[in-house]
Amino acid sequence: MKYMILLLALSATTALGQETKAKVSFDDFKSLVAAVEPHRESRLIDLDTFLEMSKEPGVVILDSRSAFRYERIHLKDARHLAFADFTQQELAKVIPSLDTKILIYCNNNFEGNQTDFATKMVLPYSLRSNPLGREFSVQKKPLMMALNIPTYINLYGYGYRNVYELNELVRVNDPRITFEGSAVRPGSN
Repeated sequence: MKYMILLLALSATTALGQETKAKVSFDDFKSLVAAVEPHRESRLIDLDTFLEMSKEPGVVILDSRSAFRYERIHLKDARHLAFADFTQQELAKVIPSLDTKILIYCNNNFEGNQTDFATKMVLPYSLRSNPLGREFSVQKKPLMMALNIPTYINLYGYGYRNVYELNELVRVNDPRITFEGSAVRPGSN
């Protein structure tokens, strides 16, 4: 009887161990990135094109920054879904169909307001010392960490193929754009 209880406990432990593995596949992600790269390359657009497309019926301007940043300032008429909240169900609430034209942007598209559009990059290091006292170069150029790319990859992965990405650096006071949000002063743009 003790042997049978021990065997059942061992089986349950093994089964539980299998259930606790994260639902993550780096190989799936690499395959997705490989498929997205050429698709995205043809869908990088300048501000004038972005603004023209935004006027088309049914187009969704998607802001995937944090709710805090979105509520402070965002492009006029943009819809919000934080990147961390992307699921099929949540995306379907914001984007009517897989065929919907989606325009995306992020902090790295705007300059002139480092509070609300902080640049996402890792600055270069020249030399660092390791515990043995030797110096070595860690990074020679800035690493750009924009939210645009993971947003694009995830939208594609969820089946949205009609995605366009703003690929221009725009001054926040550019007269072509209008912002909304709590940090926008009336008449400021």
